[in-house]
Amino acid sequence: MDDCSGFSRNGGQHFHSAESASTCGGKHFRRPAPKPFTAAQRSRTTLLYGGLTLKHEQLLKACLENLGYRCEHLPTPDLASLQTGKEYSNNGQCNPTYFTVGNLVKYLQDLEKAGQSRQQIIDNYVFLTAGSCGPCRFGMYEAEYNNALQNAGFGGFRVLLFQQNQGYDAEQMEAGLQTSFDFYLSIIHSVLLGDLLNEAGYQIRPYERESGATDRALEQCAEILYQTIRNRRDEPENSRLMHALGAVPLLGELLKTTRKLNRFLSSPHIVSALEECRDILSRIEVDRTRIKPVVQITGEFWAQLAEGDGNFNMFRFLEGEGAEVRINPVSAWLLYVFWDIKAGYGERFGLKGNRNPLRHLYRMAIITLGEKLFLRTYARLGKALGGTIKEPVSLDELQRLGHRYYHSRITGGEGHLEVAKSIHAVQHHDCHMILSLKPFGCMPSTQSDGAMAEVVSDYPEMIFLPIETAGEGEINAHSRVQMALGEARRRAVVEFDAALQATGRTLEEIRAYLEHNPQLNTALYKPPEGSQLAGSAANFITHIARRMDQQP
Repeated sequence: MDDCSGFSRNGGQHFHSAESASTCGGKHFRRPAPKPFTAAQRSRTTLLYGGLTLKHEQLLKACLENLGYRCEHLPTPDLASLQTGKEYSNNGQCNPTYFTVGNLVKYLQDLEKAGQSRQQIIDNYVFLTAGSCGPCRFGMYEAEYNNALQNAGFGGFRVLLFQQNQGYDAEQMEAGLQTSFDFYLSIIHSVLLGDLLNEAGYQIRPYERESGATDRALEQCAEILYQTIRNRRDEPENSRLMHALGAVPLLGELLKTTRKLNRFLSSPHIVSALEECRDILSRIEVDRTRIKPVVQITGEFWAQLAEGDGNFNMFRFLEGEGAEVRINPVSAWLLYVFWDIKAGYGERFGLKGNRNPLRHLYRMAIITLGEKLFLRTYARLGKALGGTIKEPVSLDELQRLGHRYYHSRITGGEGHLEVAKSIHAVQHHDCHMILSLKPFGCMPSTQSDGAMAEVVSDYPEMIFLPIETAGEGEINAHSRVQMALGEARRRAVVEFDAALQATGRTLEEIRAYLEHNPQLNTALYKPPEGSQLAGSAANFITHIARRMDQQP
């Protein structure tokens, strides 16, 4: 039997109905106020976080430490995390909930086993996580964290929520976590750099001559960037003019913000570190004449990003089966947030309270400027790493492609992007196969699957395989992928043979030319685009044959 406190007997949080509210004196349920995280606690409090790739989390740790926080990222969730999540969470959750919630509880349990008391853990650790609303269990993550922590004996543990389109809950965090301009710029840097390292790895690893060379090089690069970001200290402004102008309050804040934005856009220390990383990666020898089917990953955000048991270790499995994997960067999601905000402003303009054209133009200009600066920074940092990373596809182009099949203003999850990216990949010959990864019962991604039935009928050349991940069924999922990959591999071979025949050269001639020009076998050598061939090997031999034809 439940009491009127807002919690069930086993610690599970629940909401009162109108009837129970009347029984309990007419008081409606209110979320219990968490214990605050204050500035005075910052020096002894460790900020925990997780949910992205290892590279993102390593670089985010450097950014937070540079800002003066104690922080640790959680380990990659495993099957034990899944079982822990199921043990302490409500039934009927999606597997990202179970994996991430269970991962946190298991980490705290390990701290307790190592000798810390539960009260010490509650007092000295906080967890930062993302939140949102919409047609998805994602909106209930915070409640599930609190529920599972209560059930596991860590009631009162602080969970700090970051709303993906609203920012942080300042009432929860008070002064403990300062969400300053520096904070947001640091987050963006960690996302950009993590994306660049991950994409470089997926480009190089399938073609490396020495097994493991790419992973070792990426570990070196991650450490270089970590130390560069963590130890960065901005020099104080010594200009008398700047000091004089800074004495004017509004002008002083504007100048400070402008200087910070300028440092972010130039980032000479990060550019130098990336150039050092470029030199390391360029020493990896590759053989790009290997025929590899290219698999484009789409689907639900967490499942298509996870590294480990959360998506059946799918990326390493695909590479082990001889495929080249192309993932979606986190940056693409941030750009979608930019696009969604602008679309919302456009829809609301003209409604009551939103009829001021100057305010509308100002809002649209600010968001557009942020989007352009983000893309400029992405391209600039990508160039410093070697220039092999493609820029994200235009969101307006994706809206044009996907809207017919999936209304672009139906938000939640990846919205229309899963459908639109699949169409774009086929039209632009970006891959041989599209693999959509999503949790069991994920509503937005299930809707996308329904739309994809018509897309596949309109694009019969598309190999599209949706895989639901539920923590179990790994063998069955891998088997389904192997069957689809067989057809993708056959297409890659046919494409390569046709490209080779079109060159008028033999593969032996091309390989002999490459032996005499070893600079073409480095990991960061990038053939020009425009051949309309999906396979890296087919593109590469086409380019090399043209070089051979141009030489006397």
